[in-house]
Amino acid sequence: MHLFLPFLPLVLAFPTLTPRSPSPNPNPNPNPNVNPNVNRRAAAPITSQFPYSGAKSNGLPGLGIGNVLVPNPADTAHAFQPPPPGAQRGPCPGMNALANHGFISRDGITTFDELVQAQQNVFNVGYDLAVLLATLGVGLDGDIVTGKLSIGGDATSKTALLGLGLLGKEGGLDTHNTFEADASLTRSDFFLPTSNGDNHSFNSTLFSMMTSTVSTTSSPSAPLYDLKGLSLYRAQRWSQSVAENPNFYFGPKALLLYGAATFLYELYPTNGGLPDKSTISTFFGAVPSPSSPSGYTSQPERIPPNWFSRSTPYTIPDVAIQILEMYTGNPVLFGGNTADGHFDAIFTSDGLINNGSLSADITGTQLACLIYQIVATDETPDSLSNVLKLPIEILNFITGKLNPIFEPLGCPLNTNP
Repeated sequence: MHLFLPFLPLVLAFPTLTPRSPSPNPNPNPNPNVNPNVNRRAAAPITSQFPYSGAKSNGLPGLGIGNVLVPNPADTAHAFQPPPPGAQRGPCPGMNALANHGFISRDGITTFDELVQAQQNVFNVGYDLAVLLATLGVGLDGDIVTGKLSIGGDATSKTALLGLGLLGKEGGLDTHNTFEADASLTRSDFFLPTSNGDNHSFNSTLFSMMTSTVSTTSSPSAPLYDLKGLSLYRAQRWSQSVAENPNFYFGPKALLLYGAATFLYELYPTNGGLPDKSTISTFFGAVPSPSSPSGYTSQPERIPPNWFSRSTPYTIPDVAIQILEMYTGNPVLFGGNTADGHFDAIFTSDGLINNGSLSADITGTQLACLIYQIVATDETPDSLSNVLKLPIEILNFITGKLNPIFEPLGCPLNTNP
């Protein structure tokens, strides 16, 4: 059976969901400090002296070694440096930190192989999850021919072959409603009247809101950005976007937002440590500032000092279980705001999403396969105004990368002609 069929009801449910604003952008880059013409330099190489998890620059699995000091103080090639003038930085704090330490290119124009290598070596992300995230980034926001991706805005002149995108402009991770989405932890929704299209810059007010929320579930004096607190905060951000963003869309791919939120307590704490305020603030670049209305200002993201990587690889089955626990702790509806000001829920015919909510008896493996369906089918609803139909070239790239890592989970695979 064609894997798009379970999503047919989502498409049929949305003919009337037209945004009040102009249709979603492919993504202009409103950041005036970004220079797409900065020459790309490769990431600092991993050496035998500092092998980290053992991943090489070939897109293949490393050794899965954890509890490693990252970066080693003697490894000056991976010491923190602020972004060079004109470099790309975007909505993902972890990606920005990788660039600021040279584990991916410091100019923010990275590659598929760099992404797979860096996630393993720095965070001890499992090879399967590293491939999934790199595939999503390059396949949806980068160039499948060169394998390059801007971790910020449009840099087609540097990511595409001969500076010309095979399928048009390549907007980078800033592109709205491909990989980046509404209701993120610390970035504004693209269509908010107050955001002016800036969905990539650190929002200190949202960081303050997140910190206040996790304080209520842990300790006001020593907040922990853990599963319980982030589950509550994810629901609060959903409610905020429903109320404030007339073009809010929260489709099944928003499950990836939950996955990203798990990184705060699964990947960011030093091995054996806690997701405390000091650690999370460092990765997010949040600096306490009594003079700021939000209580915070920002600086470039970095890896905390004396930081050790996670002891065991963080895999797709691992993140699927955490997504499920975070979602079910404070469930919200999948769907979006319509032109008449109502929120319409969506469903899938396979029963995994009913009346806008995840099925109560869904398993972690089923959730992992649902994520595969979301990203590896030829049509997925990605905005309220239309259905994004992925070109066959991109589908072939995505399925070629993802089929080998999802097949062991028993997921039905999409095989494109």
